[in-house]
Parts: sequence; C-alpha cells; structure tokens
Amino acid sequence: MRNLFCVLCLVIGLSSCDPNRVIDENKEIPGYNWFYKDLVGFDVMVEDTGYFYNIYLNTRIRSDYKYNNMFVLLHTQLPDKKDLKQRFEIPLADDLGKWQGSGLGDLYDYQFLIVKNANLAQRGIYRFRIEQNMRDDTLTAVAAAGIRIEKGDPKD
Repeated sequence: MRNLFCVLCLVIGLSSCDPNRVIDENKEIPGYNWFYKDLVGFDVMVEDTGYFYNIYLNTRIRSDYKYNNMFVLLHTQLPDKKDLKQRFEIPLADDLGKWQGSGLGDLYDYQFLIVKNANLAQRGIYRFRIEQNMRDDTLTAVAAAGIRIEKGDPKD
C-alpha cells in the first residue's frame, strides 16, 4: 500500500512539471463506439496571448481498429463566438499495417500535432469539439479521444 502511495505521488508530481501545458485531457468513448454525431468537447481558458500554441489530437484505439488512419473535424469556437472548422487526417499505422502509437496490451495511444503555432489571440474560453469524420457512422474500436494544447514560441 505504501509503494502504491509513493508511485501515485511521483506520477502527480511529474505530471505537474509541464509549465507549457494548457490542457492535456482525454475522454473515454462509451463502448468503444464513436458515433459521428457524438462530438468530444473541451473548454480551454487562454489567458496569455503573448505566445503561439501547439494543438495536438490525442486518440486511443484498440488493436482491432480496422483502418490505418482516422479523419477528424476540429470545431473551434473562439471567445468572440466565431466558429471555425478544420479537417485533419491522423495516420495510425505504417504502409505495412504496423501501429505507430505507443501500446500496452491491445490499446495504442497517439498524440498527433495538428496545428503548430496557432495564434490564439483572444483572451477567454475556446471551445474545442472533436468529431470523427470517417465514412462509418459508427467508428468502432476507439477507446478515447482528447486534446493537448501547449505554449509554443513567444510572439515577437
């Protein structure tokens, strides 16, 4: 029990040592079935507009995922309520079908840079919504989806 407590303290301590992280959060996909209408959402407070930001898509898939990629739409609502939408392809396997993510058992984790040096120029809450954009209405074998936003280069 004591060892478990020590490991937990170490994990919490190390995870708080990332001064550039604004958010790094994942949400589970119920039953591993990601319906196209079920957007995964995150509200992010941006206070420091003196930096560019890097935006990553996180995903966790099972080894029985049937494609070597994933298309997603990123819906972004700016603090002034303006809406943006961008489509991204996330490569998951190489040409030979080998999963490129880090794996444990039959789950593979990915963190893919989708926007480098995004100019989040408005202070306030940004609403990010991730929509699976594959041809299947229900994308199976997806365990989680998420987002990471970190401070990038300072603006001159």
